[in-house]
Amino acid sequence: MGTYEASAPSGRTSGPLDTRPGKIIAVHLSYASRAEQRGRRPANPSYFFKPSSSIGTSGGTVERPAGTELLAFEGEIALVIGTTARWVKPDKAWEHVAAVTAANDFGLYDLRAADKGSNVRSKGGDGYTPLGPGLIDARDIDPSSLRVRTWVNGDLVQEDTTAGLLFPLRQFVSDLSQHFTLEPGDVILTGTPAGSTVVSPGDVVVVEVDVPGTSASSGRLHTTVTQGIRSFSDIGSLPEVDDKQRAEAWGTPVEEPAEEDAPALSEELRTKLLRAPVAGLSAQLRKRGLNNVAIDGVRPNLPGSKVVGTARTLRFVPNREDLFKSHGGGYNAQKRLFDSVGADEVIVIEARGDKGSGTLGDILALRARYLGAAGVITDGGVRDFDAVAATGLPVFSQGPHPAVLGRKHVPWDTDVAVACGGATVLPGDIIVGDDDGVVVIPPSLAEEIADAALVQEDEDSWIAEQVGQGRPIEGLFPLNPLWRERYEAWQKKQ
Repeated sequence: MGTYEASAPSGRTSGPLDTRPGKIIAVHLSYASRAEQRGRRPANPSYFFKPSSSIGTSGGTVERPAGTELLAFEGEIALVIGTTARWVKPDKAWEHVAAVTAANDFGLYDLRAADKGSNVRSKGGDGYTPLGPGLIDARDIDPSSLRVRTWVNGDLVQEDTTAGLLFPLRQFVSDLSQHFTLEPGDVILTGTPAGSTVVSPGDVVVVEVDVPGTSASSGRLHTTVTQGIRSFSDIGSLPEVDDKQRAEAWGTPVEEPAEEDAPALSEELRTKLLRAPVAGLSAQLRKRGLNNVAIDGVRPNLPGSKVVGTARTLRFVPNREDLFKSHGGGYNAQKRLFDSVGADEVIVIEARGDKGSGTLGDILALRARYLGAAGVITDGGVRDFDAVAATGLPVFSQGPHPAVLGRKHVPWDTDVAVACGGATVLPGDIIVGDDDGVVVIPPSLAEEIADAALVQEDEDSWIAEQVGQGRPIEGLFPLNPLWRERYEAWQKKQ
């Protein structure tokens, strides 16, 4: 029977191991906290393989390939097999474990759909399995007393113990030994708790495994995320991201889609509102006693833009450091809304009229444009202003500002009543904007307002034609009885 002795770190190709492991086996879902987050609880453990070339060491880097966005970390406890194990009973399984160490089971969710559970491409990249930096002798510890913690840029984002496992560590060894021989040096990655999320180039991820209350520790495993310059080609599956993969990568529970209601804005009504000028709509709203429906202070980034759609709302609260820490990072309210906006919907952002930072940038604008959003209205600033304009998405704002969101705002909640540019906007309100500005139309009045505005627009166009021919305004604007008779006669001919 072969043996494997725990040893000090010895080289970048094997992490803290003397040689590369023959096999790396990883558990799909093993912590109760992660199962609750994912909305499913497995009855038995399931596994996938990672190539030994994915091993990395503390202080190394992991590359996010060009053209991808969803590289996620997973802090884990790694078991190193010490003696050959085949058909091992659970009560004897720990005797075959030589050591325990920290691991980071990086995964690229952009390739996850193509792998269909095998994770060959999504988790097999070079450096996607950093281990170490040291080993904890398995003979000196109780496997039920281990803890794993993960930090991103110094912030603690994951913490759980083996008491939170759905299956004990011994079970993984025993179960796997039923199917194939576990050999000295093989590594078992035992799954990650809740808290895994997406990281970006420049982020530093640190993982430690220890036994609380003792000196037993793997040491802290440091990995820096870098940006790759090479992208995948079409000789194989290309990166592909959908709402489910994005939500799971960011660590957000995937909600079941709600039943679709009848559209509040029919295609016929949309066509009418596209024809009607905002000034005319505003006049008709005023005639009906609605004077506080204009979103003040916003201008289009693309002159000549016309926006018509139903409102989806996003509310920012003033920045407070502790609140931004809890609500500003990860898959926050802002990202969730831009990821879920529907075709012909308008994102309306309450930024309290504070233009001292951007409330969106080009990445979010691209996402909204891809999903078919009609536009964005914000009473704050826009970052990457020219790049946002280049996406073709109509955006009405107070203008450009280079600062990021956290300088002024915390993304707080979505699809609630908001105050944008002095106007109250409810989810589902109809938003219409052009070079004159933006108005909010209650859905129950929209058809009536649109029809009246179009009638007035036809009349105003005829009056403008008469004035253009040199006729005086007196009696013509507005129409006196004589001119109205002439206008109605013209209408009949048309």
